[in-house]
Amino acid sequence: MNEEYDVIVLGTGLKECIISGLLSVDKKKVLHVDRNNYYGGESASLNLIQLFERFRAGAAPPPSLGPSRDYNVDMVPKFMLANGKLVRVLLHTDVVKYLEFKAVDGSYVLQKGKIHKVPANDSEALRSPLMGLFEKRRARNFFLYVQDYDESDPKTHKGLDLNRMTMAELYKHYDLTEDTQDFIGHALALHRDDAYLTQSAMPTVLRIKLYHESLFRYEGLNSPYLYPRYGLGELPQAFARLSAVYGGTYMLNQPAVEVLYENGVAVGIKNGADVARAKLVVGDPSYFPDKVRVVGKVVRAIAIMNHPIPNTDNAHSVQIILPQKQTGRKSDMYVFCCSYAHNVAAKDKWLAFVSTTMETANPEAELSAGMALLGPVEEKYIEVRDICEPLDDGTKDQAFISKGYDATTHFETTVDDVLDMYRRITGRDLDLTAKEPVTVEA
Repeated sequence: MNEEYDVIVLGTGLKECIISGLLSVDKKKVLHVDRNNYYGGESASLNLIQLFERFRAGAAPPPSLGPSRDYNVDMVPKFMLANGKLVRVLLHTDVVKYLEFKAVDGSYVLQKGKIHKVPANDSEALRSPLMGLFEKRRARNFFLYVQDYDESDPKTHKGLDLNRMTMAELYKHYDLTEDTQDFIGHALALHRDDAYLTQSAMPTVLRIKLYHESLFRYEGLNSPYLYPRYGLGELPQAFARLSAVYGGTYMLNQPAVEVLYENGVAVGIKNGADVARAKLVVGDPSYFPDKVRVVGKVVRAIAIMNHPIPNTDNAHSVQIILPQKQTGRKSDMYVFCCSYAHNVAAKDKWLAFVSTTMETANPEAELSAGMALLGPVEEKYIEVRDICEPLDDGTKDQAFISKGYDATTHFETTVDDVLDMYRRITGRDLDLTAKEPVTVEA
């Protein structure tokens, strides 16, 4: 392993694999190393035996759950917005050719103790109990304004300056009730808390536009989300294939690897007696314990069930958002569900995940509102993970470190971090000029 590289990447989480693939395409000589014997790092998808090793050490999975090989259980469950940044990265790199996508059946939101489908079209909006008749008219005017809004065309601004106006002021301009604001801000704009209300309206309007564009990117979608067959573990492996095509080298099962520094600058890695040198080192926080800080904790529950989530029209895949006000919390809770239809569980089994940012010392109690929506579960596992962030941006010590994965069930914040890392490493923005849409199975 005593060689020179342009870049060494540590960890095969999704973020690290995307960076590895992008830099390989840029003709960089990349060495990619992981202490684990599987791809995915913190964002891996595990089979049933691996899942039990992680949560029930020494116990064997019950036969009632079906074959271990039928399971691909995501450790960081997330959907992709159909017109979001991750899909655009997949298109830009042509990684889509390694993946199969299935549309997500529905997006739901909790309001006053009941879950309601977030309307996917005009007729659903008219029937939705989320709003009364007059409120629907006001909301329609708001949505038409957002859909038509073009930053470069002042005629679409209707005299409103979204950079100076707060989101609360824009809601007030359209006379929208608090309940309507709640589902727009959390289920469409995908904000995690209500801090956005006092901030500039522009970012929220652009988020709502992204939701709308994702919903109509493909014909017949019932939600704006996509999900890969065989689980999210397919994503890091797809980017690993991309890197390998462009000459990247991969080494798994290297538990002793550590970063090598000279004069405080990362210059490579040590692996026992072997040394590999590089101009810079990229990796997840676990490889740089002295260069990161814990900024929060996320708690996730994984449930295996033999039925869909109640009140979701027997859906094979759904997202349910529980806005903070609806549960008396400071941040939102997310329920994510997929099933055997996505090749992630045995026949007639569903996987449900409940995630939130921890606010107390009792993680299981924090998830109770989300768990209550699931109905009976066969197996349940709960895990608390630190969310870490790098102390510095990497430009001085050439150690470029990703952030931990938050509680959200979509990839926008994940890819924001990747694009920011790419900019710091290369000095330029990644061109995400859209290509042809991916192929999606309804």
